[in-house]
Amino acid sequence: MEPRTLQSRTAASGWVLRATATLLLIGGFGQPVFAGVYLSGDFDGLSWHVVGADLMSYLGLAQLGAALAVWIRVRRAWPFWASLGLLVGVSAQYVAGMEGALWLHLPLGVALIAGIAIVVAALWMRPLPRRRKEAGTDG
Repeated sequence: MEPRTLQSRTAASGWVLRATATLLLIGGFGQPVFAGVYLSGDFDGLSWHVVGADLMSYLGLAQLGAALAVWIRVRRAWPFWASLGLLVGVSAQYVAGMEGALWLHLPLGVALIAGIAIVVAALWMRPLPRRRKEAGTDG
């Protein structure tokens, strides 16, 4: 494989990770809005909140997959472990919401937004290094 192609594929995995993490953050900010619509008396807000919860789960899985690709390609493990922690939190949040455990659902939601924001900031502020050339290889 040509070095240029390898670099572009490595860079692509970093951009996919940044995109999925940013979408997760946007979805996370939408969730309290939908909950607030419901609490204001518009019962359609609850169905939007459920759709948002499903979307957060899918985006969390996508982010984990992108972080795994970054770990494999760039040998940078922290995005994977951070994404796994966020996915566990999103899953616990989903279950707590479905069970009506608001004592857990509300503070966990606040913690998740903070955690997602920190991961997004770190991903955008820190460049993901490109894969280093193996010793003894051309290009």
